[in-house]
Amino acid sequence: MKIYNRFSIRRQLQGSHMDRIRSLYNEYVQLLSKEGQISCLLPRELWENSEHEKFGGSCSPRVHSTWPRSLLVQLGTHLVELMVQTIKLKNNMFSPRSEPKLIPVLYHMYSFRSTRQIGLIKPHPIYSQMLLDAGETLLTFETSVMPMRCPPLPWTSPHFGAYLLSPSKLMRSGEGAVQHQLLLEKSSPGQLFPVLDSLNQLGICAWRINKPVLDIIVSIFNDKGSEKLDIPPPLSEAPAFPLQNTGSLSSWDKLSYQKEQARCRKKAAEMYSLRMDALYKLSIANHLRDQIFWFPHNMDFRGRTYPCPPYFNHLGSDVTRALLLFAEGRPLGPNGLDWLKTHLINLTGLKKKNSLQERKQYAEEIMDDILDSADRPLTGRKWWMEADEPWQTLACCMEVANASRSPDPTKYISHFPVHQDGSCNGLQHYAALGRDEIGAKSVNLMPSETPQDVYSGVAQQVEGFRQIDAKKGIKIAQVLEGFIGRKVVKQTVMTVVYGVTRYGGRLQIEKRLREMDSFPQEYVWEASHYLVQQVFSSLKEMFSGTRSIQHWLTESARMISKSGNTVEWVTPLGLPIIQPYHRSKSVMFHSNLQTVHVTNKNDANARPDTMKQKNAFPPNFIHSLDSTHMMLTALHCHRHGITFVSVHDCFWTHADTVDIMNKVCREQFVSLHSQPILQHLSQFLIEKYCHNAQSHNPENLKMLNLFRDVPETGSFDLEHVKDSTYFFS
Repeated sequence: MKIYNRFSIRRQLQGSHMDRIRSLYNEYVQLLSKEGQISCLLPRELWENSEHEKFGGSCSPRVHSTWPRSLLVQLGTHLVELMVQTIKLKNNMFSPRSEPKLIPVLYHMYSFRSTRQIGLIKPHPIYSQMLLDAGETLLTFETSVMPMRCPPLPWTSPHFGAYLLSPSKLMRSGEGAVQHQLLLEKSSPGQLFPVLDSLNQLGICAWRINKPVLDIIVSIFNDKGSEKLDIPPPLSEAPAFPLQNTGSLSSWDKLSYQKEQARCRKKAAEMYSLRMDALYKLSIANHLRDQIFWFPHNMDFRGRTYPCPPYFNHLGSDVTRALLLFAEGRPLGPNGLDWLKTHLINLTGLKKKNSLQERKQYAEEIMDDILDSADRPLTGRKWWMEADEPWQTLACCMEVANASRSPDPTKYISHFPVHQDGSCNGLQHYAALGRDEIGAKSVNLMPSETPQDVYSGVAQQVEGFRQIDAKKGIKIAQVLEGFIGRKVVKQTVMTVVYGVTRYGGRLQIEKRLREMDSFPQEYVWEASHYLVQQVFSSLKEMFSGTRSIQHWLTESARMISKSGNTVEWVTPLGLPIIQPYHRSKSVMFHSNLQTVHVTNKNDANARPDTMKQKNAFPPNFIHSLDSTHMMLTALHCHRHGITFVSVHDCFWTHADTVDIMNKVCREQFVSLHSQPILQHLSQFLIEKYCHNAQSHNPENLKMLNLFRDVPETGSFDLEHVKDSTYFFS
């Protein structure tokens, strides 16, 4: 892939094309800083206007096809061969010998993984020792994995946008999958504009590093880390390998010794991996500490958006998010400080069941702890360390302290991102699709004084079923008395939206029951079997529409894939989607070193994988709806001139614009679900899969009838969402 990327860059630098892009880009950046604020033109429109004024039309590069996977594998194998054959070192570097000779640095050898023989490339011990002694301190990255130090190119088509030189894909896909790109390129002109514009809106948000927080994290990282604060410790803190007794050992002792050795080896490997991951993130943050930078965005095949730089971005962990600030600052205004305080308590996870007003009041009550955390993070009372998200909590403590100590907090310039989180967002979309009254209330689509908790609601209902069964004398219902709580059902309720089966749900509940010391372990299997049935029954009652929609989507996908087709649909924003699940196909390549087997599960020429197609359709369809809602919110926030970024169903903006973003977010959810989404899907499926259906074929008739049989919906009024405080909060 590196060779391909270099080749693409070299090809672009040939001819006059790059000079055109350079002159256009300079003009675009000027327009972005001035015109973008005034004229409300979208970045894509600014770019296209400049193109037409300067060159009378598009000057996007010629579309060159990407190299097929088979070619990449053969090229990679050839490069490995060259390295094994040609890179040599002297054999007497560490132990002087009479006859120095050149030996290979890399060796090709075979090993077994289970019953399969695989090839390995191993370095010579002399080379490994050289690397260890050298202690290289410089990390080198390809430019395409780093945040950009200038605004990204706007996406104007499926093959132009993001980086100026490095090749970038609008839609990320599995290895060997080309069907997504082909589908995008077949789209009619203008069909993809709303999707491209929302990606551009996310990409033009400028960022900077929170230096005080970075310095504290680096100091802990360099001082043996802290597992409690999610700063990985160095390998010197790994558990010591067990010492073997010199005397004769029984077979049981030998086995125990080997198990302990394996455990220590596994722990050391995990610690090293986590430490290096943190090193990458902190090194990049430190490199950018005095810079302004941008994250170009692309999406997966369902339309969910992601920053292109993989190591350091706002989708990362608590540590990474705490390091990021908006480059643009805005005055807090009349409500900004209140939102910062509420956001701070949200990050701690302490007052999830309380109203926003109560959370703000709680922040004011503990202001001493907040200020102490900000002033003496490592030497004070360390209140921030007990939070759910400790590093973001600390960063927020510092921001609240700075704002509240300023002469006029309403004029304090804040760069701090405030988050608003969807309340079990997958179920929110299902409840809106099915117009479920009870379900809508439990996931905060209805206004209420305090946030509703769907997990507690399900747990209460399951407890009700248990009490009825216990009175009937059912033994397992009696054993479960006092053990049914929110924690037991939470994971199953959350993953039901994403297609978890009763079998998977039972395993989740079993795990929770095993964690309870007081629960009689001999009843775990029977209890988990009983509870998963009750959880599914409870969800069927609360989300009656949801279960019928899920069943309809699953059955539709099953029939489509059994007919030899893959499932396709188009989102309400016009993004075409195809599920890339096919039966795996193995291809064999011969090289001088060994035979290489390459497995491709995304080959569009292979038969569809029916099981994956049907199980993945409901969650993928819901993901495509939540990404559509996010994109609509992004576009309308741009229209209001406010900063907006998202982490899927968690929306970020400045403290003074949270109220505007909240209004837009609710309006766009209502607007999206006011469309006949399921009717449009039904129509699309009939046109796509039944237009050639011969009427005498019973399977095709069955499929046609299924597509027409759109699930009935309840009577929930979507307008209630606009007044629901805890829909996103």
